[in-house]
Amino acid sequence: MTSRLQAPHEPTPLSTPRRRTVVKAAATVAVAAPFAAGALPAQAAEPPAFLHGVASGDPLPDGILLWTRVTPIPGATPGSGTGPDTDVHWELAEDKAFTRTVAQGTVTAQAASDHTVKADVRGLRPATDYWFRFTAGSVTSAVGRTRTTPAYDVSAGNVRFGVVSCANYEAGYFSAYRHLAARQDLDAVLHLGDYIYEYASGGYPETDQVLRAQQPAHEILNLADYRLRHGTYKTDADLQAVQARHPVIAIWDDHEVANDAWSGGAENHSPDSEGPYAARVQAAKQAYFEWMPVRPATEGTVYRRIRYGQLADLHLLDLRSFRSQQAGVGSGAVDDPERTITGRAQLDWLKQGLSQSQARWKLVGTSVMISPMAFGSVPAHLLGPLAELLGLPKEGLAVNVDQWDGYTDDRRELLAHLTDHAIEDTVFLTGDIHMAWANDVPVKAATYPFSKSAATEFVVTSVTSDNIDDILGVAPQTVSLVAAGAIKAANRHVKWLDMDSHGYGVLDVTAARTQMDYYVLSDKTDVNASARWARSYRTASGTQRIERVDKPVA
Repeated sequence: MTSRLQAPHEPTPLSTPRRRTVVKAAATVAVAAPFAAGALPAQAAEPPAFLHGVASGDPLPDGILLWTRVTPIPGATPGSGTGPDTDVHWELAEDKAFTRTVAQGTVTAQAASDHTVKADVRGLRPATDYWFRFTAGSVTSAVGRTRTTPAYDVSAGNVRFGVVSCANYEAGYFSAYRHLAARQDLDAVLHLGDYIYEYASGGYPETDQVLRAQQPAHEILNLADYRLRHGTYKTDADLQAVQARHPVIAIWDDHEVANDAWSGGAENHSPDSEGPYAARVQAAKQAYFEWMPVRPATEGTVYRRIRYGQLADLHLLDLRSFRSQQAGVGSGAVDDPERTITGRAQLDWLKQGLSQSQARWKLVGTSVMISPMAFGSVPAHLLGPLAELLGLPKEGLAVNVDQWDGYTDDRRELLAHLTDHAIEDTVFLTGDIHMAWANDVPVKAATYPFSKSAATEFVVTSVTSDNIDDILGVAPQTVSLVAAGAIKAANRHVKWLDMDSHGYGVLDVTAARTQMDYYVLSDKTDVNASARWARSYRTASGTQRIERVDKPVA
């Protein structure tokens, strides 16, 4: 259930979406202090309890969305549908000691919403840190810290995001989240999708031994399943830490529902044995909106816009709910103008938002890569794992059908809109493919760099999900140097790619440039994995091209 504190005024959004068919953490946050990193206990010692942490998200200049989940009795596990209604009191303060409380309220946690609660707080000051907590009976939650965005008419000096995607619970520990939680310089953490995975235990990657087992053990299909899977992920101490330290801005990709999802089905869904796909989507989306610090959306979508003063507009896309089914390679259907990855309403909304934006930077959060990709002379033995990561058939034909490459007319229309209207400083922020990339986004890839670049793109690698060395079971760079060289030779707009690492990005935006610092983990299977800076790339304002930088921003 959602509670809202009405404010004396509400911010005016840049534009309203036309929806047709729509976190040093230990210093400031008390998160799971008695527990080691990894999974926390699934049962409450005494009721009620806050076992799944606290979070905030979708910041505004005058508002923030607060989230938690209460376990009213030990048996009221996620998805169980059991447990009494429980009043949960929330507080928001200007200090972590809560001597200056600025807002508070009470919301009832009900089984109907899996005992998750949200408070949509308004009337706050722009660009301000706040602390929040929840109380149920005599029990108080961990304390979270959050931050509002700058006022819409302010020229903010800079904004900085942590950027992540693709976190498979069974494939590794969420150390990337821990390192982002330790940072004190982030305005928000942007999660670009695949926050959870739907597969049965040991199903992805296929293995007889998993690093840590998720619940439920079977592939998730119904509402109880999706709730329990979300609940399992949110017992992770590192995930709890990052969501308590920074506000989260999240979109989904396919695994929040099922692999290679499209509007009418998914590769990992069999109607004959798993029931109607629409019922699965409805269950997955209901659980997502219950368990994520995302404002409830109209008609089950996540596309929306968040503005950081006059510095940056963040356009967030939903590239699963409206897309046509992925085309077969070689059919020519990838160029069919009747096929879409965005849906007509969302593409129009994006184009209008880009045209009307008064911000210096137009940031576009997209779950799948927009840059075109050809594979040239990649050796045959590498095409199989590349195909698995990029959504290609095993033959390795040069069409990336689950990305924008499979929907070329939508991409053509969007890039033409950018060039025809002289819209500069557009940067796509992408996840999904378990590799890090730094790309220019050419209008015509075949003639690049002698033709225009319409935008640039930063792709972050996975938090834990398998990449090429994991799939092949070899040491990093055993094969990737050859594959990366071949890909760059065939795609001159690709400035860099890392096919082996796991980690995260830190995006720093100023009026002069947008810079992505790429960080990699020492070992995703080590609960205490370290992180190091690997590379940085930036886009200078007015250039639409990426260049390498020799050090991170901070």
